[in-house]
Amino acid sequence: MKKIQKRTKIVATLGPASSNKEVLTRMIAKGVDVCRLNFSHGSQEDHLKVINTINEINAENPFNVGILADLQGPKIRIGKMKEGGAILINGSTVEITTHELIGDENRIYITYENFPNDVKEDEIILLDDGKLQLRVINTNHLDTVNCEVVHGGVLTSRKGVNLPNTKVSIPSLTEEDLDNLNFALDHGADWIAMSFVRSAEDIKQGKAIIAAKGSHAKIIAKIEKPEAIENIDAIIEATDAIMVARGDLGVELPMEEVPGLQKIIVQKCRDLSKPVIIATQMLESMITTPRPTRAEVNDVANSVLDGADAVMLSGETSVGEFPEIVIETMAKVITHVESTSYPYYSSKEDTYIDITKIPDAICSSSIFLAEKTKASAIAVMTTSGYTAMEIASYRPDANIYVFTGNKTLLRLLSLVWGVNTFIYEKYESTDGTIQDVNGLLREYQLVEPGQIVINTSSTPLHEKGRTNTIRISELK
Repeated sequence: MKKIQKRTKIVATLGPASSNKEVLTRMIAKGVDVCRLNFSHGSQEDHLKVINTINEINAENPFNVGILADLQGPKIRIGKMKEGGAILINGSTVEITTHELIGDENRIYITYENFPNDVKEDEIILLDDGKLQLRVINTNHLDTVNCEVVHGGVLTSRKGVNLPNTKVSIPSLTEEDLDNLNFALDHGADWIAMSFVRSAEDIKQGKAIIAAKGSHAKIIAKIEKPEAIENIDAIIEATDAIMVARGDLGVELPMEEVPGLQKIIVQKCRDLSKPVIIATQMLESMITTPRPTRAEVNDVANSVLDGADAVMLSGETSVGEFPEIVIETMAKVITHVESTSYPYYSSKEDTYIDITKIPDAICSSSIFLAEKTKASAIAVMTTSGYTAMEIASYRPDANIYVFTGNKTLLRLLSLVWGVNTFIYEKYESTDGTIQDVNGLLREYQLVEPGQIVINTSSTPLHEKGRTNTIRISELK
């Protein structure tokens, strides 16, 4: 089964609506590049079944779909509420306790033990994605917080709690996260998304665990807290990729700030050659209807125009009624934007100071040459994936074809803008290999005689060193 060609990648969250093998195979053919497993829902047993299905599909088709394991992180929730939920009325008072009970209009149980110690008088507490708002009247710093209902409504069990003004003392990786992280690494996840990242230290902790396991997995930092925005440069520097998680970010920060932040973060990631995903509510209405709203189509198109590596679907594909139509719709929007108004070769800041950093100089030169010669393709030889990410960050109009002997890169790079990967394990001479690679591009009908290919590689090849060679070839 052949796959639709586009440059901006699609991350799809899997769940009951999409974990069937036949359905998932068709979704991948229609444009899914990375499958997201959301560890906030489902058991490890459920996730393992899905991982096995993805591996089978990759083995049976010419696909290299990546696996993204998304950890829940320190998500604070309320406990069980009475049947049907409790109606909280504006101006009334409600007690939040750390003692487990069935909640009602007067008392609510919160799962976070340190909550009474972390909050202060007059701080705001948001429940259920900000639909309900409480204000702290007082706390006994032990087990009880008294609150006034500012914006009421119906509160049902297990809803999320956001504390936009509170410095939360909960660790970035909970016990449950550590268990799920080890499970994901044991079963070959390519990307690990860390939720509610607050500092570069959070990333370093995750990386240390991955390194100790000897895993190839890379970390995605989810940006959804005000502290993450304050520390954004250090976080981007420390992480391997970024997810602009607009759901919680739009609750924790004034929502009107989020569109501008999205653009700033995408540009910062491109400047540092780090993949960036835009997530949450992209085609939300398609959970229950087969057509998106015009605003949602605009949102997807703008994320593509901003230069994101990938756009992500959540409930639309995990529990929605039309997972295949959702993928078709998103792919259609992406391919149209990329064929009409996409800003190819868009500028980025050269962030390295030492211009003798040869691989970066080779990459930027290959982009310059591709633009000036109107090259059809840039063929990259890489063992680490560094060159592929660097070249992709310039968003060239030439197709990027990556040849590598490192099999883990095939799936890892599925998240990166514009990159198509192929396994290549022969390392003879540079001349021979470049001819070989160009021959493969012709054989796969990816380039035609007379078209220009820019080749990058390292010389001597067998040393598998850093990229230091660039060549322009006109295909015979």
